[in-house]
Formats: sequence, C-alpha cells, structure tokens
Amino acid sequence: MHIVVGLSGGVDSAVSAWLLREAGHRVSAVFMVNWTADEAGYCNAAEDFRSASAVADELDIPLERVDFSERYHRDVFAHFLAEYARGRTPNPDILCNREIKFAPFLAHAERLGAEAVATGHYARLRRDTDGPRLYRAADDDKDQTYFLAAVGRDAFDGVQFPLGDLPKTEVRALARRAGLPNHQRRDSTGICFIGERHMRDFLAQYLQARPGEIVDLDGRVIGQHPGVAYYTPGQRRGLAIGGVAGAHEAPWYVIDRDLARNRLVVDQDARHPRLMAHTLTVRSPHWIRVPNPSEESMALQVRIRHRQPLQDAALGYLPDGRCELRFADLQRAAAPGQFAVFYARDGECLGCAEIDAVHPVG
Repeated sequence: MHIVVGLSGGVDSAVSAWLLREAGHRVSAVFMVNWTADEAGYCNAAEDFRSASAVADELDIPLERVDFSERYHRDVFAHFLAEYARGRTPNPDILCNREIKFAPFLAHAERLGAEAVATGHYARLRRDTDGPRLYRAADDDKDQTYFLAAVGRDAFDGVQFPLGDLPKTEVRALARRAGLPNHQRRDSTGICFIGERHMRDFLAQYLQARPGEIVDLDGRVIGQHPGVAYYTPGQRRGLAIGGVAGAHEAPWYVIDRDLARNRLVVDQDARHPRLMAHTLTVRSPHWIRVPNPSEESMALQVRIRHRQPLQDAALGYLPDGRCELRFADLQRAAAPGQFAVFYARDGECLGCAEIDAVHPVG
C-alpha cells in the first residue's frame, strides 16, 4: 500500500514513517507549511523542514514540501483573531486539524496516487460497518483525540495512526533503535504551526490594544491591563498586580472580563464561585458518531481542555438548537470559544461542541 506520511520534523511522525516502511508499505512524505511568518524565531518551519529532510534521507523516502499557508490564514487564523477580539478563547489546534491536517492533506495525497495518509497523532481508529471510530490512545498522557474531535468522520476513512497503541517511551526507544537523526528532539508545544510564544505579545501584533482598569470584586482599581482580549478566565500570569493594600500576599486570578467597560475583574480565590460552573451551553455539536440518537439526554464523559481527567456529564438539546451540558462536578474556568469534547465510557471519542456560554454558580 502507498501511504503518505505527514512528516513534521518531530520524532512522532518520524517513527510513524519508519513503522509503516518496516511493515512493507511504500512510504512517501509531505511536509506541510502552514505558517510563513517567523517573528523572532518563534515559528521554526525552516528547522522543522531540515529535520524532516534528514529523516526522509535516513529512511530513503521521497519528501515533498506543500504550502497550505493561505488556507491556514483564511480558515484558521482569521477565526482565531476574530474570536479573541470578541473576548472569547478559541482553540486553533482543533480548527487546524479539521481544516488543514486531514481533508486537504488527504486530497493532496490522493493526487499523488496514495491509498492512505498517516500522522504521528496519539489516537486509535477502528473500522466498523458504519464507518471509522476514533478512540483514545493507549498512552493516556499523550492522547490527542481532544484535538481530533472536530475532524469529519469521512476524513478518517483513509487515515492511519501508527502510534495509537504505543507509549511515548517506546516511541523514543524505537527512534533511537532505528537510528533516526531526530530521536532526541524535544516535543513541540504552543499553537498549531505558529509555535511557542508569549500570547499577549503575539496577539498585540494583530489586535489593537485597548488599555483599561483591573478591578477587584468591589470595583476597586488595583492595576491596568493592555486589553481584555489578551486574557482568559482563571488566568494567573501576566496581570502585573503589585502589593494591594488590605490584600493577602497571594496570586490574583482573572474572574471575569467586562467587555462593555473594558475592565478585567480579578480576585485571589482560585476557585471563586464566578469561576465555577456545573452547566455550560454549547453550540454546533459535531458528531463523529452519535450515541443513542433517539435519547433527549445523553450521558457522556467530557473534557473541556486537553489532558483534563474525563468528567461525567449529560448533554441535552435546547429549543434554539444549542445544547446544555450539565456536569456532575464543578468545572473551573471554562471559557466561551473553547471546545467540550465528548467520549463514551469505552474510550471512543464521539465528537465535540464549542462552548458558547458559561453559567457560574456565583
């Protein structure tokens, strides 16, 4: 079988390519360029491509560099900026997987004559009579189904995840054993394709600063902020609040963003009732597979952020087409614009929905 691997320059995609080649497949590789700006060296596309090229040379497989940056800016980054400007907290990694890493990549691979594509994601796919099903990876700490939950089910038809059953420690060991030149390269973090950077400084390049007041829950001004769009509920870092008369020597947390008055509301209670919610309203649910579609309320396990322990919740449809997600336990610092990802108890990732509103207990 001819399989095209998305080779990123990291160790995970490199081991995926090696495993497929060792299994006897005809393997070729694509390096996706989705971000062309390189302010202050944050986006290491050139270094990543050199690493991918070294891996392709070692494995003796062809490597093609493909530019998807225009589509990324149009379908992912423009939405990312618009959501921040509205005071929401988007997740570009989920959108990137939905808009870039699968459908366009698969279409390009098909033009190359490939029968399937593969990536270094930690996830598992099982083929059922009604289509593919997405499951959490064996290594729960590395599981990436949270970021794959918005991908269309049809897009998984021609996809393979060679690392789904492997722990990260074994992937590193395989990379060393295979002599892959990037076996010691550290894992990438940060925004999909944009890299690691100080988020406020990055957003300031694209969103106009609107300085305003930081106030406590009594409305007392205790600091200044450069713009409420740069902050998210529960955030601790970057507030630059000094000693406050009558306050404890303890961190401050963003409790709320008052967009109308351009104020950031803060408190020293990390679990203040205004940060805690049993109920969220979500919109535009996307289903990879709908469980019990005839039921008005669905019992699910849910994550509202990557690596969060799975939370028991019930999902019910509202008259306006949105859904109510009610959790058994309080959820801290949920933010509109983020995603709630749905799971069955056997580890199947069922889909996701964007958080539209948070209903705090206080």
